[in-house]
Amino acid sequence: MTEHKLEFAARPDQAAGAEILGFRPLYRQVKAIFVRRLVEGVWAPGMALPSEGQLASEIGVSQGTVRKALDELAAENLLVRRQGRGTFVAEHDERRILFQFFKLVPDDGIPRFPDSRVIGIAGGGADPRERQALELGETEPVLRIRRIRSLGTSPLVLETIVLPARIVPGLEDGPVPNNLYSLFATRYGITVAHARERLKAVALDAEQAGHLGVAPGTPALAIDRIALSLDGSPVELRTSLCLTQEAHYLSDLR
Repeated sequence: MTEHKLEFAARPDQAAGAEILGFRPLYRQVKAIFVRRLVEGVWAPGMALPSEGQLASEIGVSQGTVRKALDELAAENLLVRRQGRGTFVAEHDERRILFQFFKLVPDDGIPRFPDSRVIGIAGGGADPRERQALELGETEPVLRIRRIRSLGTSPLVLETIVLPARIVPGLEDGPVPNNLYSLFATRYGITVAHARERLKAVALDAEQAGHLGVAPGTPALAIDRIALSLDGSPVELRTSLCLTQEAHYLSDLR
């Protein structure tokens, strides 16, 4: 097993609580160690972590420092605290993705995970927007997946997902599962940790409207997402064109 030790804390001559360039609180240094374990696969999805006391002893810090680092990772949905059972590495199961990454909710207010139907998958070169978003080289290829997502019987979302081809070898041979983030974690060792989204109102063109079974010019919500891995590397650029006649985008601000 790869070992990660705490390499430094505050200097002995540094005043307590002083803020200097490059200084991080001790619990954040411990958190960085834990993130490296997640990135390197030392702690795999679903795995139970050692106790807080064991981790504190191993790294050489207090149990309270370990607890604070674990609490922050749990708040970021990277770990799961289970009462009476311990702390586990989060998995990209449907429930987690439903509440963390899929924000469209039917107007009846009951969250549901959408069904998906792939309508196209192909490799090719990246356009300038894709290269910038995914931090690609000039000639680096991408894989594009297009699919329809539905809640119930009616199409709701037309998705275009662009991935750096090098990180998902063989994916173009299919099948492409509904839960892509679970596939990234289990098959490719890539955990999507967080995402950035931009929302904009648009009118559907004829091709887009045809896939969703509505008239050209129908208004839709366009969601552009860049999903990032644990180490901050871009994993996907996803554009979702969403019909909102019977659903809405729900953001729980805290």
